[in-house]
Amino acid sequence: MIHIVLAEDQRMLLGALGSLLNLEEDMKVVGMAQTGEEALTLVNQLHPDVCIMDIEMPAKTGLEAAELLKEHPCQVIILTTFARPGYFERARLAGVSGYLLKDSPSEELAHSIRIIMEGRRVYAPELVDMAYSSESPLTKREEEVINLIAEGKNTKEIAKQLFITNGTVRNYISVILDKLNVSNRIEAVSRFKEKGWGK
Repeated sequence: MIHIVLAEDQRMLLGALGSLLNLEEDMKVVGMAQTGEEALTLVNQLHPDVCIMDIEMPAKTGLEAAELLKEHPCQVIILTTFARPGYFERARLAGVSGYLLKDSPSEELAHSIRIIMEGRRVYAPELVDMAYSSESPLTKREEEVINLIAEGKNTKEIAKQLFITNGTVRNYISVILDKLNVSNRIEAVSRFKEKGWGK
């Protein structure tokens, strides 16, 4: 029997998912959580085989919880509406066993759980295509800005070197963070280099 903990902040969806999985002869939902924090507690208390988590949840996102469960024997599956390469990349680095989209058929979820229990990984194909496309999303100018950030230059120094205003530099940085799906300059530089886009 595969024991499962579900974490999803939308109560109706949580109930529906639980009912669907309990219909499978070889699966049993042993715990349900509505926040990332609750999911971590349940995994540590109940020692399930699999924890299926949404990403955007209160009191810890699914990605934060997955990062904390990296060394845990429980297999983590992210089940989300968000087909974002940045999220997928972070989930992959957290060592998740599966990253599936909510609009997939329910039997696909059960099938994926079984595959994961055999020690394999399952990623939604559209995410793999997105994540491995090698084109940088940044314009030439944005790349100049991020390369200067990587050299340790501050807003003022970048503005001076590129002959633009401080405000324009801040606008570029804001767009860069958005495009790379990160929250600060350090993450932006490491994401940019990790993808092989840096010089």
